Amino acid sequence: LLSSQSHVTSSLISTMKLAVASLLIGYAAAFAPSRAGKSSTALKVNELEIGATAPLGVYDPLGWLDSEPESFERRRAVERKHGRVAMAAITGCIVHNNHITFDGYLSP
Repeated sequence: LLSSQSHVTSSLISTMKLAVASLLIGYAAAFAPSRAGKSSTALKVNELEIGATAPLGVYDPLGWLDSEPESFERRRAVERKHGRVAMAAITGCIVHNNHITFDGYLSP
């Protein structure tokens, strides 16, 4: 009886050692540098192209690209800034509507 318990215990210990070793190898493989070619998740967008969409072409109803082409980059940057401010504002609305409060002067 004692030898069978010893066999079960040693089998359990070796199984646990194998499981721990497998986990450590898996963690090491997750953080190892990949050997594959460099891939990019960025969109292939040319920043010099002026806002053209595939089926419509350039959409410029007010004709600003023809009259003031030098201010296009500034308008593009301003549009990005306004988009970021809008995202921060909607985050604030969501936080407020869910009654999330912060300590200090940030909360009413």
